[in-house]
Amino acid sequence: MRQGNDTPISEFLLLGFSEEPKLQPLIFGLFLSMYLTTVLGNLLIIMAFTSDSHLHTPMYFFLSNLSLVDICFTSTTVPKMLVNIQTQNKVITYAGCITQIYFFILFGVLDDFLLTVMAYDRFVAICHPLHYMVIMNPRLCGLLVLVSWIISGLNSLIQSIMVSQLSFCTDFEITHFFCEIKQVFQLACSDTFLNNMVLYFITVLLGGGPLACILYSYTKIMSSICKISSAQGKYKAFSTCASHLSAVSLFYGTILGVYLSSAATHSSHSSAAASVMYAVVTPMLNPIIYSLRNKDIKRALKRFYGMADRCSLCLILPPQS
Repeated sequence: MRQGNDTPISEFLLLGFSEEPKLQPLIFGLFLSMYLTTVLGNLLIIMAFTSDSHLHTPMYFFLSNLSLVDICFTSTTVPKMLVNIQTQNKVITYAGCITQIYFFILFGVLDDFLLTVMAYDRFVAICHPLHYMVIMNPRLCGLLVLVSWIISGLNSLIQSIMVSQLSFCTDFEITHFFCEIKQVFQLACSDTFLNNMVLYFITVLLGGGPLACILYSYTKIMSSICKISSAQGKYKAFSTCASHLSAVSLFYGTILGVYLSSAATHSSHSSAAASVMYAVVTPMLNPIIYSLRNKDIKRALKRFYGMADRCSLCLILPPQS
């Protein structure tokens, strides 16, 4: 917004992980490889869903949306950091910082909501299998995703507008690789009490609420699985939600780890390093988690590769008369 002396603020400095010049190529190569892996892996999930009609089910519809959100989530922070390292320029404009905060919160909350919707999908599939296709109809699936986008968008809009109303003094250095909202609060010379209260309230509401729904869904799922008589039936039922349970554990585990570690160490650099886990590593691992033991996705990807090979041959070989 403005500095303490009413001079318009134009930029912040993202200090990143290390100012050691020798480490910059290593950091650049590491994050570039993780970013490309994230984009490629999630794009493969999306292409598998769109190219194979057998995957046009609620579960894979939500998974493809999660993959799209993961690409956007990582793209909010990593490309800017890579550009800063490459150009040896740590500057991010004020407008760029507010925009980054908006989209980071948007896609972070969307991740949370989509994981919750996927937990509900697994709950209906295992606890009410005979009514699954009736309950999880295309209209409801689309509505759940739409509501997730609307709530996430409104939340990130409120947060970014409140940040834009703050005034800043002379310290514009953010000891992070992106504009982390709590660190931006710490740089403000105006009162941030209301901002912090709103942030904590929304975190509990939009973080704790979905987590409670996920835990409730899995309590019911485990109860239904225990009622299955055969061991093979139990294994088959549990295997349908094992990937999602792993993704949920990774998502919430890394976020809790970041904030518990930052609260214990009070180090901004430690918090930045820990944030890599949920901002970069989790979106990169999600495609691996969902495709590693998922025969449907493996089969769809093989079909996609086969179609791609045939198309490439058609372009290379001349048509036969």
